Amino acid sequence: MEDGHVFEGRSFGAPAERSGEVVFNTALTGYQEVFTDPSYSGQIVILTNPQIGNYGTSTEDNESARPYIEGLAVREFSSIASNWRSDSEANDFLARAGIPVIDDLDTRALVRHLRTGGVMRGVLSSIEKDPEKLIAKARSIPTMAGLDLASRVSTATAYEWSQPVDACSPSENVAGLQEPRYHVVAYDYGIKHNILRRLVQVGCRVTVVPSLTSAEDVLALNPDGVFLSNGPGDPEPLAGQVANIRKLIGKKPIFGICLGHQLLGLAAGGKTYKLKFGHRGANHPVRNELTQKVEITSHNHGFAVDPDSLNLNEIEITHVNLNDQTLEGFRLRNHPVFCVQYHPEAAPGPHDSHYLFDDFTKMMREAK
Repeated sequence: MEDGHVFEGRSFGAPAERSGEVVFNTALTGYQEVFTDPSYSGQIVILTNPQIGNYGTSTEDNESARPYIEGLAVREFSSIASNWRSDSEANDFLARAGIPVIDDLDTRALVRHLRTGGVMRGVLSSIEKDPEKLIAKARSIPTMAGLDLASRVSTATAYEWSQPVDACSPSENVAGLQEPRYHVVAYDYGIKHNILRRLVQVGCRVTVVPSLTSAEDVLALNPDGVFLSNGPGDPEPLAGQVANIRKLIGKKPIFGICLGHQLLGLAAGGKTYKLKFGHRGANHPVRNELTQKVEITSHNHGFAVDPDSLNLNEIEITHVNLNDQTLEGFRLRNHPVFCVQYHPEAAPGPHDSHYLFDDFTKMMREAK
């Protein structure tokens, strides 16, 4: 890592060298969804659950077309996969994508190091054996602050999405599929498939568009609402995306998640800042300020909106993180616009916040 610390272990996955910001995720399940979440573009991910890979991977669980992590670091990478849904072992899944894996690490010590010093740049290599050369490489890569990654992972062309939520097993209770009554245009800053599935499930016909699609082109599609997706990197360099969002406020109902929440914060005149080590996991307590109920939520972000930078005469804070009091959601007082920092589609994670998709359809219904 860039501070000179070196961690050695066994090599799995692709025999390769990859670099990025080193971060950690505390979720106990859902490693495949982490692998394929575009929000992890540019990052080497440490998973704190001691054993990873023991239930293999399933094509149905992908959150995008391919894995986006730069590399993976774990305590134990299982050589055995036992799961009736699995169609590939995790090692083969990552190897095909050219992603290196390191195991036999003291991940507890590594995470404590990042919690103390903050996330930092690193290199994961099974090629170069000289630690000093790897440390120099880690120090030479760009920092996440100021980096526009959303434009890199966004779709190149618009497309339609119609797949709803599928039950993973006969015993899973999935809410009934609603008839498509609303047309939603979804900006792809690194969108997850389960967000799209959830929108379809609550009655939306979804058109996904590239991240820099103009506001005029979005309005020409005559949507009932606009969705702003999750995505990787720093929100502040995304001036073009923010300008388009600003033009759409007051024209159509808007719902934002994660990076979409941060971009709405910037569009509303606020500021964002980088967290010391970010929020990545599936068990973060968030209080809904409107109901005073606590939701257990899934997170993946390294930046946050500064609540002190927002004009509270125009903005109402709706959600607060109970671990560190960071802003987790807000809505505009005079326009049908709301957003949350966490992931209500929860793949992986709990289902406490699925109601937000219903809130979006209610907002579109009232705006018609």
